[in-house]
Amino acid sequence: MNQTPLSKEHWARGGKAVDFYGWKMPLHYGSQIEEHHTVRNNLGIFDVSHMAITDIEGNHSLDFLRLLLISDAARMKIGQALYTALLNEEGGVMDDVILYRLDDESYRLVSNCGTRDKIKAWLQKCLADQKTNRVSIRERTDLAIISIQGPTSLANASLYPADYFSSIQSLKSFFGTFAGSAWIARTGYTGEAGLEVIAPAETITELWCHLLNQGVRPIGLAARDTLRLEAGLNLYGQDMDDRCTPLESNMARLVDWQPEDRQFIGRSALQRKQQATTHKLIGLTVEKPGIPRTGQKIYSDGRLSGHITSGVYSPTLKEGIALARVIQDIPNTFSLVIRNQKKIARIARLPFYRRDSKAS
Repeated sequence: MNQTPLSKEHWARGGKAVDFYGWKMPLHYGSQIEEHHTVRNNLGIFDVSHMAITDIEGNHSLDFLRLLLISDAARMKIGQALYTALLNEEGGVMDDVILYRLDDESYRLVSNCGTRDKIKAWLQKCLADQKTNRVSIRERTDLAIISIQGPTSLANASLYPADYFSSIQSLKSFFGTFAGSAWIARTGYTGEAGLEVIAPAETITELWCHLLNQGVRPIGLAARDTLRLEAGLNLYGQDMDDRCTPLESNMARLVDWQPEDRQFIGRSALQRKQQATTHKLIGLTVEKPGIPRTGQKIYSDGRLSGHITSGVYSPTLKEGIALARVIQDIPNTFSLVIRNQKKIARIARLPFYRRDSKAS
């Protein structure tokens, strides 16, 4: 089983190990609920070094990315981050990714660990199809990633080494910059302010230990899941996959149709399916007590109308919340069965949680 450079730190601090797509990762360090509230109310630190990092470089790298991605990388400024997706020829989502523009001709792609081999092969195939030697693809297995998330993550200068904080102060949301060998970006997966740091393994280990010595609490995958779902964020392999288009995965806003001559992979199939899309991804809440779970069926007017793709108890909102793929014309109120009991569910606006309207 794969392990990150921080594995010894996790187990030394009582992390409960879980197999996550072939990676031995910490599920929690004692209490998922406490870790969730730590991030919502203060800050916590996640090891996300299981994610795949790929550098795409060369003077044709932008042309290559405009072919690969549903969003137009030509819009990116140096330092900017872009949340987007790669499609297959049929318009299915191969993965959702974060792209960083490092400089004029260098980009960094961060993709999911569960799609690592698939995306690596896809990038190599697409590059071979282009028959160019002006783009290079380099998998950065020498780098690791930590995520520092929470409302106080940007406020305390004493938390960070001096060169880090001077870089952080100048950053806007969804932008990044280098501090020595570390790439620091205002991105995350929790719905809170925060940072993600990509750096050589030794540097990441030093920063992790420095932050823990400052009293920052480590957070496991379980709280990461409840935090991201409260923020209305998709999880690849549950809320979308290569059988689903972005149009039925609450990702239509990411598709840049202009300019019309940008023929990104999957565009033709997506255009054909625009008018024929029968399902959509929605947020829903469930009457108390009731916790929706992945795979549960949804009914409206006695007919099967969809299923839960991700469902949890929300520690912040104190109710059951879920993402669900349902038919387009589903009513605002419908039902599902939880522990042999019929429960009423209602469509909820996404994201479920916003910091400016946080539950008390």
